[in-house]
Amino acid sequence: MKIKSLLIANRGEIAVRINDTAKKLGIKTFGIKTAREPNALYLKHVNHIIDYSDNIGEIPEFLDIEKIIGAAKKNKVDAIHPGYGFLAESPYFAKRCEEEKICFIGPSASAIYKMGNKTIAKQLATKHSVPLLKGSVGNIRDVKQAKEIANKIGYPVILKAAAGGGGRGMRIVEKESRIEKMYRMATDEAEKAFNDPSLFIEKYVSNPRHIEFQVLGDKHGNYIHLGERECSIQRKHQKLIEEAPSVIVDSKLRKEMGEAAIRIAKSVDYYSTGTVEFLVDDKRNYYFMEMNTRIQVEHPVTEMTTGVDLIEQQIKIAEGEKLAIKQSDIKLKGWAIECRINAEDVQAGFSPNLGTIEGVFYPKGKNIRVDSGINNSSIITPYYDSMIAKLIVHAETREKAISAAISALKKFWIKGIKTTIPFHIAVMYHKKFKKGDFNTSFIDKEMDKLYYQDPDDEMLAAYVAAFDFAAELETDRSTYVNFQQGKNISPWVLNKRLRSL
Repeated sequence: MKIKSLLIANRGEIAVRINDTAKKLGIKTFGIKTAREPNALYLKHVNHIIDYSDNIGEIPEFLDIEKIIGAAKKNKVDAIHPGYGFLAESPYFAKRCEEEKICFIGPSASAIYKMGNKTIAKQLATKHSVPLLKGSVGNIRDVKQAKEIANKIGYPVILKAAAGGGGRGMRIVEKESRIEKMYRMATDEAEKAFNDPSLFIEKYVSNPRHIEFQVLGDKHGNYIHLGERECSIQRKHQKLIEEAPSVIVDSKLRKEMGEAAIRIAKSVDYYSTGTVEFLVDDKRNYYFMEMNTRIQVEHPVTEMTTGVDLIEQQIKIAEGEKLAIKQSDIKLKGWAIECRINAEDVQAGFSPNLGTIEGVFYPKGKNIRVDSGINNSSIITPYYDSMIAKLIVHAETREKAISAAISALKKFWIKGIKTTIPFHIAVMYHKKFKKGDFNTSFIDKEMDKLYYQDPDDEMLAAYVAAFDFAAELETDRSTYVNFQQGKNISPWVLNKRLRSL
């Protein structure tokens, strides 16, 4: 089928991103206006707006499957793109779309279910000779069984939600005395996040690299991979910086891991874009973690290094087209780095920073890309994820990509809230990051300072204060007289310009 209309069942920068490619393909787009974000940027991009801004239900709009399906049917749209997040990972949502004869831009409900259930995914990996860490064969029944397995494979171990992802429902256990508490915390979190408390247990690899492979499969049995992404710069299992390719992956390892990723995809007759994630230890042994059955936040670095529009591929595969790209066509060109710009106060432990965007300036350039969900006057609320934009740069080499990222980050300006921009600059300047000598513990163990402060900041502040003082003397004779007579002058008067920056 040829898709003529598309409902984007998501928000923020990914909604803008999907819209841009859909329009390029001549597809009419629909977006959802919500009460929690009635003036969102993505609404200015879509062709048509479905207005739910007068209705705050118990279930947020982008989690309400029946409301989304109802909106699609009412507006007679051909297809729904869920972006990433809950709807993209819901086999029930994919099945409901199928039942209502709405094209779901993503894989089959069966593939989502099997790869979303980590226990089934591990069993498939074993069956198809993809390396796995030692651990439970299936879900663990209780704390007693968790202790038995942990004692057999050795500590440290990690408890993981069987239906989980994104770092939720995960707990590292260093010794037996901690396992009961960690088990309880992991099951509680898994129940709240996924409505499923099931856990499995496996050996924990201390300080690994996090490497993932982008795969594409069509409905005709054709599969390719588009190389790897390095996602090791993360905090509490949440990725913050991604790059492609990885400094530790050579052509031999790339071929081996890429073929393993394709075997996983084939095991569930996967079609659409997908990402197979691995842990890699210090001896470059790799172990299957999970498969994300959706477009990833970090997909732009793969697009920059391969020239392939992954959203376009998703749509064409959903329409039933055969892959027009062969494995031999994929040539990795240069290096790309992505920084997730979050509305967070880094110095306060990356806590969400709410407020109104008072001004935005995006860096520009041939090899600079900004995927953004905000503009002037956007309101950052507690209802959604803290990521508000992504900066992606591309260059010939990793060294040049890091320099380009530093330059672009210093020009990236958001006023009104605190963001992770200073954090990203600090990482880019770090000697070990520049050398490629890092792993998933980098932020906890290597970052003395979680933000970058320009060495000229104090001098600049002093200059602006002096400039302001001179302006006051020029324009306010009473200030001059007071100064001459040694009387106190309010620092708020003298530094109002500095405060307005």
